[in-house]
Amino acid sequence: MPNKYFLSAITAFVMWGFFSLALKPLHDYPSLDILFYRVFYATVLLLLINAAFRKKALQSDYVVFTKLERKRRVKMLALTIGGGFLLVVNWFLFIYAINHVSLKSASFAYLICPIVTTVLANLILKEQLSRWQWLAVGMSFLSCVILGMESATDLAYSLVIAFTFAMYLITQRKNNQFDRFVILTVQMAIAALVILPFFPVYSGPLPTASVFWVSMNFIVIFFTIIPLFLNLYALKGMRSATVGILMYLNPMIHFMLAVFYFKERVDALEVTAYLLILASIVVFNEQFLFRRRTRVES
Repeated sequence: MPNKYFLSAITAFVMWGFFSLALKPLHDYPSLDILFYRVFYATVLLLLINAAFRKKALQSDYVVFTKLERKRRVKMLALTIGGGFLLVVNWFLFIYAINHVSLKSASFAYLICPIVTTVLANLILKEQLSRWQWLAVGMSFLSCVILGMESATDLAYSLVIAFTFAMYLITQRKNNQFDRFVILTVQMAIAALVILPFFPVYSGPLPTASVFWVSMNFIVIFFTIIPLFLNLYALKGMRSATVGILMYLNPMIHFMLAVFYFKERVDALEVTAYLLILASIVVFNEQFLFRRRTRVES
């Protein structure tokens, strides 16, 4: 049976794969307004949940924090604060790419991100990869080359967006000293503080339509708080590279929704690239997926 960390990662990326369904009703609203209210609403909700139901976890983490050596305390604070900055920068760049570059560059970023995460995890965290896993990275890279041949500008923006999220995954792999829900709350609060000065200048009128707030509830609960928590929880027991490669589930679902739900046209090259991505997920996790079969045969 898959372990709880593996299931957490899969659940997070599957949930994010359906994000477009929640965003579709808000297509008339500015992207920055969606970002502002997503971060602010999620931060307030997380603070209320912790204050009302998780006082013991807060007290326990505070006791652990006060007993840490100064060096480890500084490291933990740096990882937590850095994670909050990386999140908000990643989200901002993602929205900027959608509004000022192209939708393809934003979507393509999350196809490149698993490769960047895997390579950085190998270089920074010294996570070793098997030959099968390097083969999977090569297959993923080939699929990205196929999809990214049209525009060098799109590719450049995609690389920057991918790098920020990859660094978030890698830094949070080391940030496992405290309760993951508390860490998520602190990071969302940091993200809120970072974008707060921009709110009076770049925000539009306060939305009053019920569709906005209904959709925002779904976005905050099912596409922000729950998957982010599951992602952080998965990093507690899994390597960054493995979590990174499972990220491909997100664009795979986006692709299937685009074809079968939104009825977008795709060509043979795109189908080939996404089939390569699907194959790379299986190849990367072959040791885990076929473990039971191997034991029986031996």
